[in-house]
Amino acid sequence: MRLVLTALALTLVAGTALPSVAGAASFNCAKARTADEKAICANLALNDKDVRMSVLYDINRKTLAMGGRGSLEDAQRQWLRDRRTCGANRACLNRAYDRRLSDLDRSMERIYTSGPF
Repeated sequence: MRLVLTALALTLVAGTALPSVAGAASFNCAKARTADEKAICANLALNDKDVRMSVLYDINRKTLAMGGRGSLEDAQRQWLRDRRTCGANRACLNRAYDRRLSDLDRSMERIYTSGPF
C-alpha cells in the first residue's frame, strides 16, 4: 500500500507541475512580491521544489489528525518566515527547501507506518 501512496504523491506532483509557468504550487508567481518568491519563480529547480513541498504539505495536512495538523501548520508558517530571510539567495533557498522536504518526507513515513491503508 505504501507504493500506492507514493505513486499517488508523485502523480500529484507531476500533475501540479504542468499547469502554469506563471505559478508555483504554493503561490501565484504573477503576484510574487518578495525577493524569495521572485527567485523561486525565476528558477525552475526552485519552482519544482516548491511544487513538491506544496503537494507533500497538502497530503500531510489532510492525513494527520487534528493535533498533528496544527503542529504541521505552525511548522510551515515558521518555515515560510525562515525561507523569506534567504531573500534571492538561491543556495539558501535550496537548503531551506531541502530541509523542509526532508521534514515532510519523514512525516509521510510516519503516516505510511501508522495507518491501515
